[in-house]
Amino acid sequence: MRDEKKHSEQEELDPRIIKVAEKLRELRIKKGYSNHEYFAWDNKINRVQYWKVEKGSNITMKTLLKILDIHGISISDFFNDI
Repeated sequence: MRDEKKHSEQEELDPRIIKVAEKLRELRIKKGYSNHEYFAWDNKINRVQYWKVEKGSNITMKTLLKILDIHGISISDFFNDI
């Protein structure tokens, strides 16, 4: 039942949310982090919270802006192709 709920939640995600999550993951990898936990640890972000960000969970603007600042990218540039 639990796996079914997870699968159902992923199917319901707005495609734009998926794009945001994927783009954040790509930025992390481009920065040289193959593991989300190391990225979160080095940048003082809760590792579980950051994992959820890359999975498409709702995040606050504060969290998004912090992550974008870490990557040195403006919010307009980030959303340019989304």
